[in-house]
Amino acid sequence: MELNEKEIAGFSKLNKRDKIYWLAKNFLYANPVEVLKEFAEYWHDNVEAQKLLDGFSENTLTNFPVPFGIAPNFKINETIYAIPMVTEESSVVAAASNAAKFWLSRGGFKTEVLSTKKVGQVHLIYHGDKSKLFTFFGEIKNDLKKGVQHITTKMEERGGGVVDMELIDFSHLEPDYYQIRAYFETVDSMGANFINSCLEAFGREFVELVNLSTVFTDKEKDIEIVMCILSNYTPECIVHAEVSCKVEELGTFDYGNVSAEEFAWKFQRAVNIARIDPYRATTHNKGIMNGIDSVVIATGNDFRAIEACAHTYACRDGVYRSLSECKVENGIFTFWMNIPIAIGTVGGLTSLHPLAKRSLELLGNPNAKKLMEIVACVGLAQNFAAIRSLTTVGIQAGHMKMHLTNILASMQANDDEVAKAKSFFADKVVSVSAVREFLEKLRTKS
Repeated sequence: MELNEKEIAGFSKLNKRDKIYWLAKNFLYANPVEVLKEFAEYWHDNVEAQKLLDGFSENTLTNFPVPFGIAPNFKINETIYAIPMVTEESSVVAAASNAAKFWLSRGGFKTEVLSTKKVGQVHLIYHGDKSKLFTFFGEIKNDLKKGVQHITTKMEERGGGVVDMELIDFSHLEPDYYQIRAYFETVDSMGANFINSCLEAFGREFVELVNLSTVFTDKEKDIEIVMCILSNYTPECIVHAEVSCKVEELGTFDYGNVSAEEFAWKFQRAVNIARIDPYRATTHNKGIMNGIDSVVIATGNDFRAIEACAHTYACRDGVYRSLSECKVENGIFTFWMNIPIAIGTVGGLTSLHPLAKRSLELLGNPNAKKLMEIVACVGLAQNFAAIRSLTTVGIQAGHMKMHLTNILASMQANDDEVAKAKSFFADKVVSVSAVREFLEKLRTKS
């Protein structure tokens, strides 16, 4: 079949320059030499380092730099941390740092890992007597576990392995559909490859044991394994994080002249609103994930899996709700969150990416449980900072000030103009139109 100019065969086999030239010609309609120069500006000077980065993905053309920042002053279970955060949103690191400093003198963050089970599923189709299937499954559970010992031995030596498994009937929702749901402990690794290997072995072993059994008819032995795959929903891999102090210890808030008691009640009301209204809860939880994702990325973990899991957990009772909770009781302000975070500190990018390794070193080379606690605290800090702004000065005052630098950059402000703009807007509301007007007046005078 003849390809048009925007279609190509064997793209992955082209070298980096040829890929860029083809894209420049067919999609950017630009000078290929100029496009190559632009992309090459972000290549790593160290050839071996660039080769490592290229290997993380497919059809790589260049690197996409994102700021690597630090949020200091996090006191977590009496230990002080400087936490690495990778994010392009300027207010995220500032907000987390601000909240960490606030709670530093008020006891800091307290955390506890409640459970660490991860989940995998063997999805299967069975045409037959379901009572036979359930009885048979109960008899062979241990055989299924034994069948994966060649996979689990090393994990078991580290304290992990297959924890349990159950057969679930979904045939009332999808004809003849059943599921073997297995639970795993993967210790300090995220464990995706380990879990998937076990699941595929379970599927093969299950079919074989059914075929060897004299209990089932020929029709019943015709089992179809639809797929074997881990689930990123891990509601039993949970960490608890909280901050707490006497209401009067919250202090007063200059903006709006808000007292400690008024702030505590306004804060609780704001969290309650996010508990009952999915529209508010979505933005509320997005703020939590701003903090969580940034640390997850910095440590070379899968932020997409953790994000998906958190949002599923937020609607576990049928309504999408705030992940965090708050109460003001007997003069004590308590703000907390229970959240699933399936994370690892060994394997994958955590061991390959130089900055991921450095991030873990900054955190004291934590095990997976400790990292769960750190990540949860950053999410809670981010949420505290956002709600504090919303219930006092308003989100835009602080948020737009953090974006002032970006606005000035987009308007090609020079160093002198940036300095004057920052001084001018120190006590004023920042907006794109206000910054544009300020620069126009400044440039007209010049």
